[in-house]
Amino acid sequence: MNPNQRSQRAWEIDALRGLMLVLMTLTHLPTRLTDPMGQPFGFVSAAEGFVLLSAYMAGLVYSRLALRQGVVAMERAFWRRVFKVYLAQAAILLFLFTVITAVGLRIDHGAVRNLVSYYLAQPLDGFVFGLLLLYEPALLDILPMYIFFMLLSPWVLAFGMRHGWVGVMLASAALWAGAQFGLSEWLYAQAVRWLHFPVPYGELGAFNSFAWQFLWFAGLWMGASRSAPGARSFRFPPWLLALASAIALWGLVWRHYGDNGQAPFGGDIARNLLFDKWQLGPLRIVNLVALGIVVIRFGPAVAGWLPRLRALETLGRASLPAFCAHLVAVLLVLALYGDDQLARPWWGDVLLLVGVFGWMYAVARVSQKADATPPADSLPAAPG
Repeated sequence: MNPNQRSQRAWEIDALRGLMLVLMTLTHLPTRLTDPMGQPFGFVSAAEGFVLLSAYMAGLVYSRLALRQGVVAMERAFWRRVFKVYLAQAAILLFLFTVITAVGLRIDHGAVRNLVSYYLAQPLDGFVFGLLLLYEPALLDILPMYIFFMLLSPWVLAFGMRHGWVGVMLASAALWAGAQFGLSEWLYAQAVRWLHFPVPYGELGAFNSFAWQFLWFAGLWMGASRSAPGARSFRFPPWLLALASAIALWGLVWRHYGDNGQAPFGGDIARNLLFDKWQLGPLRIVNLVALGIVVIRFGPAVAGWLPRLRALETLGRASLPAFCAHLVAVLLVLALYGDDQLARPWWGDVLLLVGVFGWMYAVARVSQKADATPPADSLPAAPG
């Protein structure tokens, strides 16, 4: 995207972020749509798109802030954002440990008991390490990863703007490669050995941050590159566009018309790791890059044909409150109904989805009105 087009075309990014929120909600809520809507565009989930778009927006807006007001102002803006996201994470965590745990145990749904099993076994450690963002129950492991990336971003962004992004991306790629070969597990073993760290490895969150940081810093670089003087629109040679289109189509067909659904190789665990979501496997990145190239090339034209979906734009602009609202809704459904995707008839699922999306939209609208937001060029849209 050309910098001088940012103000006219910000709605496209907002709508895409809103779409990612909708897809994540559909996969997190236990309904008949959970499995069909998982990884709808190939072997890539909404989480990858959400993180990449959030990083792109952060790179675009914070780099502009650094150019206008200096690196110190940019760093302070990052810290303010991190603090706000941390408060949101802490509030959702306390909601889980109090309301959801009480309701889930009273109704005795296994879904909630499994969700907070470590907290139930070690309530003090669970509470303390949860607030320290080290204990991350399922569904509550996205915001801590985002906070971790945001804490690193001021230095990475400042370095990239001063010295170029080659070194940054090489270091990021090395970390990603290390994650594929057990870097996280090795560091955890050292923490247990030398610090007697008590939280089990499986309770540290499903996302491998050492792998996913590659996606974040790639997006940060792409966004920052749009603020550089004389920045040109992204262009791809015909051969690359053709290859990316073929890969994207291949992933889409394999995902929806193959025999194994979301597991590309069925029960072959070793080969499935090549597409693994939590480790951000290499073939998953290939599928994501191919989709990205296709969207960048053809997305603006497609957006020009489609009507603007203002509701998606609203969710995208207020994505942090909307994301938290989606977590509240999902946790309440798990506490009341459990994780059975067939717990309700079709019409019950429809009513549930209408209610949840209505709740998310209302929270987003109220948040926008309550928050005296500066112009779009001053602060980034809040990634969830």
